[in-house]
Amino acid sequence: MIRTTTEDREKLFIALYKSAFPSVARYISKMGGSFDEAKDIFQDALVIYYEKSAASVVSIKTNEKAYLLGISKHLWLRRFKEHVLNSSLDGIDITFNIDDDQPSESKLMHFLERAGKKCMELLRSFYYDQLPLADAAKLFGFSGVRSATVQKYKCLEKARETIKEKSLTYEDFLN
Repeated sequence: MIRTTTEDREKLFIALYKSAFPSVARYISKMGGSFDEAKDIFQDALVIYYEKSAASVVSIKTNEKAYLLGISKHLWLRRFKEHVLNSSLDGIDITFNIDDDQPSESKLMHFLERAGKKCMELLRSFYYDQLPLADAAKLFGFSGVRSATVQKYKCLEKARETIKEKSLTYEDFLN
């Protein structure tokens, strides 16, 4: 609790500064803040502590140092959230390397070729040329769309089985 005389209050603030401020400064530094920000946060925490204790609202369950550290952490997190939400992306260099996660075309083509030439042509026409299955059925001489769908499925299964036999994973196809 804050004592009533000015001299006692000053002694208490000095004692609180000596005992609690190093912990607050370490915390804020660890969270990416500067020494000046730590001083500002601690000053705000002291004001909150003083106002609550003067109004007899505060009931400290541990000690004053821990109470001030808790207030400071709360204030820092609130300031940090506001700063992050209001920051501009203009000065940030963001680069993406899309090719890093793309499958290796040569390995993929190798396994598709092992399914057979007709399978390769059917899959290419459907996936690459985006030919509707009705048109693919006519082009490849299937009796209907259903037959083309079944054949496309069988071709994909041939490629999958080859990959399973070799015990390959998705990472094996990355460059």
